[in-house]
Amino acid sequence: MLSIAEEVLLLSVDDETGIFLYGPDVHIELALSGAILMDLALLNRIDTDPERLFVVDPTLTGDEILDEVLARVAASESEQPTEHWLIDLREEAGSIRGRLIDRLVRRGVLERVEDRVLGMFSTWRYPVLDGRADREVRRRIVNVLFNDEIPDPRDVMILDLVVACDLLETLIHARDVKTVLPRVEQLASLELIGREVSRKIGELRSRSPA
Repeated sequence: MLSIAEEVLLLSVDDETGIFLYGPDVHIELALSGAILMDLALLNRIDTDPERLFVVDPTLTGDEILDEVLARVAASESEQPTEHWLIDLREEAGSIRGRLIDRLVRRGVLERVEDRVLGMFSTWRYPVLDGRADREVRRRIVNVLFNDEIPDPRDVMILDLVVACDLLETLIHARDVKTVLPRVEQLASLELIGREVSRKIGELRSRSPA
């Protein structure tokens, strides 16, 4: 199973062109930052409340990126609010995205394609090579939106990030967005850490010029 961060990254890539839909801007920076915190929460390593984010179990997860973040939170001299860690991780979002891309390339999910601009400058695209993982996450989240059953907390977390970072139209047609908003609001009350992280992402985006 892919991590939440890896699945969110897949949602931000155009399947055919391999181009990131939003580039290295506030959307994907905050989405990946929030996804890493949610991955740690799902593994019962951290928890959060309106005032602070804190470690509940410092045991390493075996995931290099998650363990680096977990160690950083655990080493903090004082407990900090969720917003602090979102901003902290956002500063490294480019590096984190690169490492996640490398993982997905190694697993055969994405392909790394080099393009030449004016025959001199290299640019990179990442078309989906094995679409099963991408189709699966899209299927799950769309099913959550249009199904009245209680969903898996993991899928609620991903949906929280998708909505908070304005990525919903990567999953459904723009004309359907208003239709699913009541369901989105209903689900937001089910997952506390997802709600807190997505709320802080919304606040940070509103203050950002990006």
